[in-house]
Amino acid sequence: MLEPLGPDIWVAEGGIVNFFGFAYPTRMVVVRLENGGLWIWSPVALTDELAESVDRLGPVRHLVSPNKLHHLFLPEWKEAYPDAALWGPEETIGKRQDLTFAGALDDDPPDVWAGQIDQYHFANSSFLEETVFYHRSSATVIFADLSENFSEAFLEKHWSWWQRPIARLWSIVEGKGYAPLELRATFRNRETARAKLRDLIAIGPRNVVMAHGEIVRDDGTAFLRQAFAWLLKEERRHS
Repeated sequence: MLEPLGPDIWVAEGGIVNFFGFAYPTRMVVVRLENGGLWIWSPVALTDELAESVDRLGPVRHLVSPNKLHHLFLPEWKEAYPDAALWGPEETIGKRQDLTFAGALDDDPPDVWAGQIDQYHFANSSFLEETVFYHRSSATVIFADLSENFSEAFLEKHWSWWQRPIARLWSIVEGKGYAPLELRATFRNRETARAKLRDLIAIGPRNVVMAHGEIVRDDGTAFLRQAFAWLLKEERRHS
């Protein structure tokens, strides 16, 4: 149920959700903070089995939405863990006015996880803003939708014959890992994004986890260069 990815970090696979007729897998990340509390990113559907696995790791303290598309299961987690604080970007907070958030996410991590999990807030797309996270002790970058990395096996099983070419055309397949076209097409103020991306690459991440697609292990830096080639190539053209 929970797969370890490194020191004090686990991933759990959820079910399939429908996004405008396309099947998308779901995945969440659990980080155990230094105080023993759990930080849960993009919670998936909560089952008894998942709750038992999570409870064995420690108390749930933080429920994190990385962008306005990753909010569906926050209410059931908040009901199960009423003492947990909700966090999300301004867009998520605006969308889920039925929920009370502890604060809005940006480039500066809250004190409760500062120094353990870094944040890179990308508000460049008019379609979607997203907060990307970097877990220091496991050298793991965590993306929601700024990188999608579908395997051919997943596409063959869950996407129809006419949908699969779209994934390849958009380069959201394993080996490319691009952001979907609607994000790239609406991306503005690109130099600010490149600066944050350069900072992430300079750290030398080992792993890259995304909500949708194959996890990258042990070669995270090379993957970032590939997944954001659409942005970095533009930088080289202007240099």
